[in-house]
Amino acid sequence: MKSGNEFAADLAGWVALVTGASRGVGKGIAVGLGEAGATVYVTGRSETEGKGVGPRGPLPGTIHATAEAVTEAGGTGIAIRCDHIVDEDIANAFARIEENEGHLDVLVNNAWGGYERMFEGGKYTNEDPFWLQPVRRWDAMFGPGVRGAFRASQLAVPLMIRNGRGLIVNVSFWAAQIYLINAPYGVAKAAVDKMTSDMAHECEIHRQELEDAEITVVSLYPGLVRTESVMEAADFFDLSNSESPQFLGRAVASLAADPNRHVKSGLILIAADLGTEYGFTDIDGKRPTPLTIDDVR
Repeated sequence: MKSGNEFAADLAGWVALVTGASRGVGKGIAVGLGEAGATVYVTGRSETEGKGVGPRGPLPGTIHATAEAVTEAGGTGIAIRCDHIVDEDIANAFARIEENEGHLDVLVNNAWGGYERMFEGGKYTNEDPFWLQPVRRWDAMFGPGVRGAFRASQLAVPLMIRNGRGLIVNVSFWAAQIYLINAPYGVAKAAVDKMTSDMAHECEIHRQELEDAEITVVSLYPGLVRTESVMEAADFFDLSNSESPQFLGRAVASLAADPNRHVKSGLILIAADLGTEYGFTDIDGKRPTPLTIDDVR
């Protein structure tokens, strides 16, 4: 049963993996793929409600609740507990997908870190200059967000070859291009975009080794997303042009269903631009206006 405004993408028979999907953008992407009929594996660390760690304290959401939401939306949701800084966890997740499905069609690298412990010693440290930033914040962002995404992508490609197709979506943001929040965040997002470009290039020049499978790799920029953390601070945001987390899922599903998606490989895509191109709306029937670099300065 489809939820909210009718959504047309059809991914019946497709298998997807969304990392960091206990809540927020990851959960929304998983549900959007489920809405299109896909089997969606959701990974994350949260198995018990209220154990998620956010900027201000515990956050709601678990991988099991997301898997249930995927199924309720029309797909098949399957939860796997995975810490994306632990190689063994990542390998075990892909081994389970291989055993259960035999292939993978979509990988969404959404897992991220560094938002924890923004307040230390009674002081807000997230916007400190680089010489005052704790090194652990750098490690937390590069761990799951860059290294973990790289490892997951490595393991995804052999499973994608089996169906002759694959879509890897790296969730990124404007901080890759302009200064936002702090130096570790910007550098990590820039690394994600460079990884997208280089992975796409290598998939193209090594098509023969990929048995001519068409592997598309893109970076996806959301707008202002109504995640749990954003809604906790809703008084400080203008939400008039915001997006539900599921809008991102509709963007990924629409891209996956596009038989010509490969022409976008290596590119940075804006979720709201995809809404205009593919004709889908948010779950409230609205179509958010795409943000530009000037909007986020």
